[in-house]
Amino acid sequence: MGAGHAHKLYRHGHSPIHDLPPHCKIAAAFCFVVVVVSTPRESMWAFALYAVLLGVVTALARIPAGFLLKRLLIEVPFVAFALLMPFVVPGEQTHVLGLSVSVPGLWGAWNVLAKGTLGVAASVLLASTTELRSLLLGLQRLKLPPLLVQIASFMIRYGDVITDEMRRMSIARRSRGFEARGVRQWGVLAKSAGALFIRSYERGERVHLAMVSRGYAGSMPVIDEVTASRTQWAYAAALPVLALAVCLLGWTL
Repeated sequence: MGAGHAHKLYRHGHSPIHDLPPHCKIAAAFCFVVVVVSTPRESMWAFALYAVLLGVVTALARIPAGFLLKRLLIEVPFVAFALLMPFVVPGEQTHVLGLSVSVPGLWGAWNVLAKGTLGVAASVLLASTTELRSLLLGLQRLKLPPLLVQIASFMIRYGDVITDEMRRMSIARRSRGFEARGVRQWGVLAKSAGALFIRSYERGERVHLAMVSRGYAGSMPVIDEVTASRTQWAYAAALPVLALAVCLLGWTL
């Protein structure tokens, strides 16, 4: 994977957040999400403060609000699930906007929406300020099992390869006048899927043989040694530490 490889969530920029080592950002985001999940759902003010903290990080990273909000749409299925909870969870009933809803269901919906949204926002911010290659290096630096890091690396690389192969096959079909308009065309699409699988499998074999011929023995060499200073760790720890203070207040007040 080349150093210039970037994913769609990444937004190129130069900011204090972009410049932090990837393992610092991964650890900070993970700890922040753990703290958010540990916060009692009744402390609504705590979640508002968490949102403010993420807003500060967004401003420091120079990420436009529209960019962040657009990528938060990934949690729409969870929002739909949360909106159903007041109507399906049994328990004490109350009336909201003329509708009879469950009180435990309302709390459950709030819990899912608040914690889920904050968790997704933290993940989007991490992805927006860290390239994929750097994320993998950060996971490696955090001592994630090397096999998992390699699987993730190959998955990302070959996801792009297979997507590009699908695009070329689609162009080839359209150049021959093919358009998938109904059930009659499913046979052609099925054959295309089979051809894509065979091509991907054969390419994987060729790549593996090429790696073995170059000395691959089950582990990838570490080319870039990512390090972090105490100042950088302290800077990254500011978010989860402040969140932890809010969480402790939420349990005591």
